[in-house]
Amino acid sequence: MSYTVRLATEEDVPAVIGLLKQVNRVHHEGRPDLFKPVTKYAPEELPAIFADENTPVFVCTDEEGKVLGHGFCVLQRPENSRLLTDILTLYIDDICVDEAARGRHVGKAIYEHILAYARQRKCYNVTLNVWHCNPAAMKFYESLGLVPYKLGMETILNYTEKD
Repeated sequence: MSYTVRLATEEDVPAVIGLLKQVNRVHHEGRPDLFKPVTKYAPEELPAIFADENTPVFVCTDEEGKVLGHGFCVLQRPENSRLLTDILTLYIDDICVDEAARGRHVGKAIYEHILAYARQRKCYNVTLNVWHCNPAAMKFYESLGLVPYKLGMETILNYTEKD
């Protein structure tokens, strides 16, 4: 199968929203205490995100042009930091492959395109976060050669605003 990975356009909004629903379902089911049953972005927000050069969003399409997955990215550089070095990072905010296309190397195609883009932009590194409640994603990222560079930890205190 041949794939094309390209920058997302306004025409991709419905397909991307469908993918965002899949991503959120995994997160909401894994951590309903943290994730609401809504998408991260509303359809009307996506065109501005797609148009911003600091938030490139890539889609992977098949030979018929059907969107099979996406990769949301953010270019980051510490500003006026006394502690952090002045490097450009491409942060992967979200990669999602349509449930029906998993196992067909769509995610790998997206990730490799993101790496090429980051190299072109002269980024020092590419980073992402993965939720512990999503072991399939952790396994996928490890298979691509990613390694942990920081780890978030928590203690749940069970406090709510109603208390």
